[in-house]
Amino acid sequence: MANRVKATQAADMLPEYDFSGGRRGKYLARYQSGTNVVLLDPDVAEAFPDAASVNRTLRLLVSVARRQVPASQPSKRRKRSAGPGSAKSRKPARTRTSSSGR
Repeated sequence: MANRVKATQAADMLPEYDFSGGRRGKYLARYQSGTNVVLLDPDVAEAFPDAASVNRTLRLLVSVARRQVPASQPSKRRKRSAGPGSAKSRKPARTRTSSSGR
């Protein structure tokens, strides 16, 4: 199988390809560090001339969002409990019954 792979690679390589000056693993560290590529829809991409303007706009948006809703602030909404007034603790309502034949 290894011979078949080498034969295919040799058949795909044109004589003008010259990798004699190449260095193995030159971009390995950059590749291993990861990447965060985001594809913009064409209508959104029209609004930004370059990557720097996209980053500047996103940083501004993040800072505005953080000022509006700080992440460290706990939610002001209280969780429902089975305390007084909740459905679980309610007793059936009393109804009046008439005593003697009125």
